[in-house]
Amino acid sequence: MLDHIDLTKLIFGRLTWDAIPFHEPILLATFAGVGLGGIALVAALTYFRVWGTLWRDWITSIDHKKIGIMYMILGIIMLLRGFADALMMRTQQAIAFGDNAGFLPPHHYDQIFTAHGVIMIFFVAMPFVTGLMNYVVPLQIGARDVAFPFLNNFSFWMTTMGAVLVMASLFVGEFARTGWLAYPPLSGILGSPDVGVDYYIWSLQIAGVGTLLSGVNLIATIVKMRAPGMTWMRMPIFTWTALCTNVLIVAAFPVLTAVLAMLGLDRTAGFNFFTTELGGNAMMYVNLIWIWGHPEVYILVLPIFGVFSEVVATFSSKRLFGYASMVYATCVIMILSYLVWLHHFFTMGSGASVNSFFGITTMIISIPTGAKIFNWLFTMYRGRIRYELPMLWTIGFMVTFTIGGMTGVLLAVPPADFVLHNSLFLIAHFHNVIIGGVVFGVFAAINYWFPKAFGYKLDTFWGKCSFWFWFVGFYLAFMPLYVLGLMGVTRRLNHFEDPSLQIWTIIAWFGAVSIALGIGSMIMQFIVSYRNREKLRVTGDPWGGRTLEWSTSSPPPDYNFAFTPQVHELDAWTDMKKHNYERPTSGFTKIHMPKNTWAGFVISALAAVVGFGIIWQMWLVVGIGFLVMMVTIIVHTFNYKRDYYISAEEVVRTEDAYTKLLSSHV
Repeated sequence: MLDHIDLTKLIFGRLTWDAIPFHEPILLATFAGVGLGGIALVAALTYFRVWGTLWRDWITSIDHKKIGIMYMILGIIMLLRGFADALMMRTQQAIAFGDNAGFLPPHHYDQIFTAHGVIMIFFVAMPFVTGLMNYVVPLQIGARDVAFPFLNNFSFWMTTMGAVLVMASLFVGEFARTGWLAYPPLSGILGSPDVGVDYYIWSLQIAGVGTLLSGVNLIATIVKMRAPGMTWMRMPIFTWTALCTNVLIVAAFPVLTAVLAMLGLDRTAGFNFFTTELGGNAMMYVNLIWIWGHPEVYILVLPIFGVFSEVVATFSSKRLFGYASMVYATCVIMILSYLVWLHHFFTMGSGASVNSFFGITTMIISIPTGAKIFNWLFTMYRGRIRYELPMLWTIGFMVTFTIGGMTGVLLAVPPADFVLHNSLFLIAHFHNVIIGGVVFGVFAAINYWFPKAFGYKLDTFWGKCSFWFWFVGFYLAFMPLYVLGLMGVTRRLNHFEDPSLQIWTIIAWFGAVSIALGIGSMIMQFIVSYRNREKLRVTGDPWGGRTLEWSTSSPPPDYNFAFTPQVHELDAWTDMKKHNYERPTSGFTKIHMPKNTWAGFVISALAAVVGFGIIWQMWLVVGIGFLVMMVTIIVHTFNYKRDYYISAEEVVRTEDAYTKLLSSHV
C-alpha cells in the first residue's frame, strides 16, 4: 500500500507551491491581469451566448478558411506576448547602466529573451505563414478544401497547445534561460536543473507535430487537387512558394523532433548524447539544430515572397515580370537553404576549408533572392502603381529587407563573422530580415486578403498609422544595434558599465515604443473596420487581383467553388474576365462536405496535459492522459458519421451571384 507521500509525489511530481512565482511582482501582476481578463472574456461570451457558435463553427471546424483565420488570430495573440517581452528587454537595457540594476533580475531577464525568441519564431511567424497558406492555397488552385480536412484541424490545435504550454511557464514554474535554441551544456540537466528547458522541449515537440502534419497536408493538396488546366507552370507564385515551404517543413521538422527528443533523453534518462565528458558531443546538437534552423528561416520567408509577388502584380496593374525565373529562384532557394547551416557557427573550429565552402554557399543563396527583388522592381516599372496599404508594406519590405540582406552577405564572410558573431550586429541583421521580411509581409497579406476573408476592407487611416509607426520604429529600434555591434557590444546583456552606450539603447527604446504604437494602431484598425464594415463592404474582387481566389464571393462559401474552375492561363481570374467564359446555369447537384469534428481539439488538449505531466514528472497524470488520448483516437477512427451535403438550391443561388460578379467585371 502506497503511503501518502508517495501517492502525492506520483500525482504532483515536482509541482509544489514554490512553482508559483509569488516573489516576482511583474509575473504576479501579469497573472492577475490575465486572470481578470479571462474571467471578463468568459463572462462576455456567456452573456452574448456565443459558446455554441464558437464550438460548432470554429473550434470543431475543418474548413480550411476558418482554420487559416484561427492561425492568424493565434499569431496576433502571441505577437502581443512576444512583443511585451521585447519591450521589457529594451526598457531594461535603456536604464541598466552603472549602479542602476534596472527592474529585471538577471534570472528573469534570461527567461524573457529566451521566451521572446521561441514565441516570435514558433508561435507568431509560423502560425502567420501557415494560416496564410491554409486560407489562400485551396482557393488559388480551385480546390474545395485541403486534402485531409481533419488533419488540418488537428494540426492547428497541436500548434495552439504548444503555445499554451509556453504561456503556462509564465505562471507555473519558469521558462528556459538558454536562448531560443537551447544549446547544451547550458540546456543539460546540470546547467538547467529546473523545468524551464522541459517546457521548451515539450512545447516545441507538440507544436512541431502540428507543423509537420500541416506540411504533409498542403503538399498533398497542391500536388493532387489543382483545378483542371492548372499545370505546374500555371500555378500562382504564392502557391509555388507554399509548395517549396512545405517541402522544407517535411524535410526539416523531423530533425527538430529528433534533436529535442535526444536532449530530453539526456536530461531525464542519462543518455548523454551531448555530454562531452561522458562520450557525447555538444557540437552534434548545434549541427542538428541548425540543419533544422536555417531551412526554418526560409520556411518563414518563402511564403512571404509569394505574398509580395501577388501584391506587386495587383497594384502595378501588370502581369508579374519573370514568372519562370521566380519559380526557379524559389526552388533554388529551397535547395540551397540546406547547404548554408554551418555559417551559424563559423567560430566553432570547423576549419578554413569548411568555413570557406559554407561562406560561398551563403553568398550564392543571395543571388536568387536578389533576382526576386529585381523581378518585383521590373513589375513595378512603368506600371500603374496604386499605393494601397499592401503596396506600402511591400515597398517598406524592399528597402528594409535589402539592408538586411547586405548585412547577411557581410556576415557570410568568415573573418567578419569572427568579429561580429556574438554581437548586437547579428541581432540587428536577424531582425532586419525577419521583421522587414516576414512581419511586413504578413501585414501586407492581412490587408490584401482580409476583404476576401470577411467581405469588407480594412480601414485605411489606421492602417497607414500602423505602417508608419512600424517602419519608423523598426529603424529607430535596430539601426542603433548595428552601431553597438560594431563597437563590440555583445548580445544578451542585461546591464552595461559604459555610460557612453546609453544614448543608443535609449534610441532603441523609442523605436520599441513606436512599434508598440504600430501594434496598437493595427488593433484599432480591426476595431474601426468592424464598426464601419457596411461602409467598407466589397464584392468578390476588391483589388483587381489576377489569381483564382478572386473568382469566388467575399467571403467564400463553405465549399469555395460551386463548380470546379477550368484554368486556361496563368492569371486565371483575369483570363476569365477577359474571355467571359460560360459558366454552368443548370445541372447542379448537392455537394458532399465533411462534418466538423471535436476530436482534433480534444486529442491536442490531452497531448498538452501529457506534456505538462512529463515536464513536472506527474507520472499518474501522464499515464491517465495518454490512455484517454489513445481511446479518443480510436473512437474518432471508427466514427464514420462525419458527412453532410450542401443542397443544390443553395449552390444555384451562390452560382447566380458568381455569374453576376463575373459579368460585372468584364
